[in-house]
Amino acid sequence: MKKYLQLVRFPNLLMIIATQLVIKYCFFEPFAVEITLNGFGYSLLIIATVCLAAAGNIINDINDVQADSINKPNRVIIGKHLSEKKAYNLFIGLNVIGVLLGFYLSNMIGRPIFSGIFIMVSGILYLYATSLKSYLVVGNIIISALVALVIILPALYDLLPAITPQNQATQRTFFSIILDYAIFAFLINWLREMVKDQQDIQGDHKAGVNTLPISLGQERTNKLIFVISILPLVAILYYIYAYLYNNIYALVYAVLFVLAPLLWFMFKIISTKHKKEFSTLNGLLKLILIFGIISIALYPFLWK
Repeated sequence: MKKYLQLVRFPNLLMIIATQLVIKYCFFEPFAVEITLNGFGYSLLIIATVCLAAAGNIINDINDVQADSINKPNRVIIGKHLSEKKAYNLFIGLNVIGVLLGFYLSNMIGRPIFSGIFIMVSGILYLYATSLKSYLVVGNIIISALVALVIILPALYDLLPAITPQNQATQRTFFSIILDYAIFAFLINWLREMVKDQQDIQGDHKAGVNTLPISLGQERTNKLIFVISILPLVAILYYIYAYLYNNIYALVYAVLFVLAPLLWFMFKIISTKHKKEFSTLNGLLKLILIFGIISIALYPFLWK
């Protein structure tokens, strides 16, 4: 069981669950906004999201055995603890469950066209693992966009179908905030993907994956990461100025757990050279992402 949990990246799946639970029960419901899904329906949305994410992790591991045997040999599962056939069957099973649940939910909320989202995600994850990750930058953008989609899905399935002429302004405000968080998640995860490419340069090179560090070199890639990190920095500073400066607790939270770590990351990335250092920065970005998303739960206190 432990190897299966490791294969599907169980901590990452827990983060998906926590993110979508926080959005509904710490953001939508405290303000009594109009929503569509009851507890059961929302649980199905979470399960569908988690199934597709787990399937994506499995197919990625199946296609990354060569690179992982160099980058992280102690974490290779396919071929050591689990046959490729079993892993592939698990990938197919999780995909089928995720797509079917997405189809059911889309019809339940009267938006059958939304089922295409789950079909598209399933296909993109397969293409990413088998070919798209080999293209410069493309793979990083795709994965970061899918991370952002985890945040957008609750708004699409819970907020959007409940819009009426009377509540349109309110629903649009909440949808806008969710989009802001999705953009934040996209940018931070994009940085993470580039840092992971730096971390895994040796295995990626032998596997024939064309990442930024391989194409540009580590030093230039570090500079590019620094430049891109200015985007979330500016966004965070704007949010603090526009929404948080009147609330001391929210201000302290944002500065201590999001802004300060990001500034530290920017300071360190320029001179980072070794795999262990990149691993540390990758972990720091993950914490920034977690604390940033959890801050959604602060809104009931901000808008009292």
